[in-house]
Amino acid sequence: MNVTLIYTIAILVGLGLIAAVVLYFVAQKFKVYEDPRIDETEAKLPGANCGGCGFPGCRGMAEALVKNDDISNLYCPVGGAPTMKVIAEYLGKAVAEKEPMVAVVRCGGSHCNRPRTNTFDGARSCAVEASLYGGETGCVFGCLGNGDCTTVCNFGAIRMNPETGLPEVDEEKCTACGACVKACPRNVIELRKKGPKGRRVYVNCINKDKGAITRKACTVGCIGCGKCVKTCPFGAITLENNVAYIDPAKCRMCRKCVAVCPTGAIQEVNFPPRPAEKSATTDNNAAQPAAKPAAAPAPAAAQPQAAPAKETKTAEEGGEQHA
Repeated sequence: MNVTLIYTIAILVGLGLIAAVVLYFVAQKFKVYEDPRIDETEAKLPGANCGGCGFPGCRGMAEALVKNDDISNLYCPVGGAPTMKVIAEYLGKAVAEKEPMVAVVRCGGSHCNRPRTNTFDGARSCAVEASLYGGETGCVFGCLGNGDCTTVCNFGAIRMNPETGLPEVDEEKCTACGACVKACPRNVIELRKKGPKGRRVYVNCINKDKGAITRKACTVGCIGCGKCVKTCPFGAITLENNVAYIDPAKCRMCRKCVAVCPTGAIQEVNFPPRPAEKSATTDNNAAQPAAKPAAAPAPAAAQPQAAPAKETKTAEEGGEQHA
């Protein structure tokens, strides 16, 4: 009985040793090495997991930053240039400088500019409404106004204006993650360079219909007249499918296109008043104080004016008699 027990224990110990050796070699064969720098890099990222970098989360971005020798095409829109600079210094790699971006709503069709022609009686979702029909107005390209973009924004940077029915972007909160761009079924929202001092010039319309149809549907829509294309001295504006587009890489923000647009479809953001507007305002302000003193002596000057008028009449009569 004791011998049987000893044999049993020995066999079990032997099988355990053999299994341990097999597991060891299997673990070495299929071992996955993970660079410890990935954890450090992930800790330096904002942790928003917004997907704006093109990866599902910050972990995927960190792995790409560590594994790729060239990280010039990798960029975290939430952390921006400061975060990318810190990571590049930690990894000992070079990172390309990129200008800050911001979400831009390219639709000016508010309630007063784009009258409603029907009412959508369904789920208040831009995706649902866009899949069913053209929308509640005559423009089948403009914003539907249901706020899908506001729902997906994790930073509270975009909200619906109840007066205009259009989304508005808070430049200070916007991280250019692109979530609102992906959520818009009409492709009304796009990411553009924030520009120096936040100044931008862009066409506030994407309507591809012909001018007469666009004008009927929206009073501030681009009618494709081409005046802006001819006026731009830098070739930054192109006209395609009856709608103009300003290339932010070529635009020098001279704003000549803004002045010639007949419908006001081209928007200028964060610019100071034009010189002509300043001078006109100054002239109006200067003229108003000067007009008040001139009106005061009017009653007193009314009596002396009667005598010269009488003399003039007498002189004329004398001239007729002399003649």
